[in-house]
Amino acid sequence: MRYISTRGTAPALGFEDVVLTGLARDGGLYIPDQWSPVSADEIRSFAGAGYGDCAYRVMRPYIDGFCIDDAALRTLIGETYAVFDNADVAPLRQLDGDTWLLELFHGPTLAFKDFALQFLGRMFEHILAKREARITIVGATSGDTGSAAIEACQGRDNLDIFMLHPAGRVSDVQRRQMTTVRAPNVHNIAIDGTFDDCQDLVKGMFNDEGFRDALNLSAVNSINWARVMAQIVYYFTAAAKLGAPDQPVSFVVPTGNFGNVYAGYAAHQMGLADARLIVASNQNDILTRFFEAGDMSISLVKPSYSPSMDIQISSNFERLLFDLFDRDGAAVTSAIGKFRETGTLPEGARLRAAAGKVFSGFRTVDDDTLTTIRETHAANDILVDPHTAVGLGAVRQMAADGTQRIVLATAHPAKFPDAVEKAAGVRPELPAHLADLFEREERCDTLANDLATVQAYVRDNAPAAA
Repeated sequence: MRYISTRGTAPALGFEDVVLTGLARDGGLYIPDQWSPVSADEIRSFAGAGYGDCAYRVMRPYIDGFCIDDAALRTLIGETYAVFDNADVAPLRQLDGDTWLLELFHGPTLAFKDFALQFLGRMFEHILAKREARITIVGATSGDTGSAAIEACQGRDNLDIFMLHPAGRVSDVQRRQMTTVRAPNVHNIAIDGTFDDCQDLVKGMFNDEGFRDALNLSAVNSINWARVMAQIVYYFTAAAKLGAPDQPVSFVVPTGNFGNVYAGYAAHQMGLADARLIVASNQNDILTRFFEAGDMSISLVKPSYSPSMDIQISSNFERLLFDLFDRDGAAVTSAIGKFRETGTLPEGARLRAAAGKVFSGFRTVDDDTLTTIRETHAANDILVDPHTAVGLGAVRQMAADGTQRIVLATAHPAKFPDAVEKAAGVRPELPAHLADLFEREERCDTLANDLATVQAYVRDNAPAAA
């Protein structure tokens, strides 16, 4: 398996190098040069298999055998999901006759990002030990990636991690899950700006080749293919439990940076051909506008009760664009350039028509998010976080189509206690291992939204630069 850049000019790489490289040298994102098919019979077999076994079978074709052998890969996968607090790892919970919650918050940081990042942290350690190398990880977070990445990377001897988050735009729980980690290889940076600003700063560091090489930069954001690869698994396991491939399903995915729903697209390409993908947005609805009418135009980010989705520039959408442009890297490069220059994606109507064969989009604004939290609690005695509520809000707008609807419950409600309490009148409690979170000392530096300033901070604090 080789990996190619969405912009067409970076060299093709093997799995190990893709993991360590993160963003391609031409500014593009790596994807496999072909999808590894999963047969109908194998999908059926997932219904009775353990999660770790399914993960091995889905991911094995994308990982070079010379990088990691079968036994070692099974060990890494086993260690990854052993830290989850539910035996099913990604359990399904029925709300009504055709609506299910796929609970993705049973990992150590209570969000779906644990599925990929607990695996990626272990994979980094495996590759770096073999190469006797050290990396500097830089990442941006709208809330959950940061804590999951820090949890996976803290205390590891061969890497340092610098995580950027938008100051004042993540929940208190999300922030403290990052800033109270005391490991010396963890560095938290609050940026005076939005998540999009943080993401641009990270890409700016990667695009400065001298800086990138001097610090041996790597990425934990979903620009890293390994992140997406690990998330493909739960689409297959959930669909199989509900009768796929013989029973069509729809996945309703609260979506910000497009990485999670792109993993669903990968599963669709690999064998879940009848699955529909529903993009659920909050009032920052650039993706919904695209899937409704082909209008992908940037507007101001509006703070919401679902802050992990307060995004206007969804990095992983470029991976979908690559297919929509028939894998023409030059066309992707031109379209992304025009989008960043003008704020509007060209050829939106044509691209939307092609994407509409798989995707639909719905928005749920803040007032409706609170209503959905309240009514879900009243009807099912279940508390959901605001992002999951955005997904359930999309279900309420969908016409009946005979499919089983799987809403991805992306975070534990205790990560957003203020919004949940405001809506339902019940304050969700943190699990025992985080019960003292608000008593822990925080450690974080606030920096201006300026690339040179952030680069100087990373350079001054990264042992790799010494």
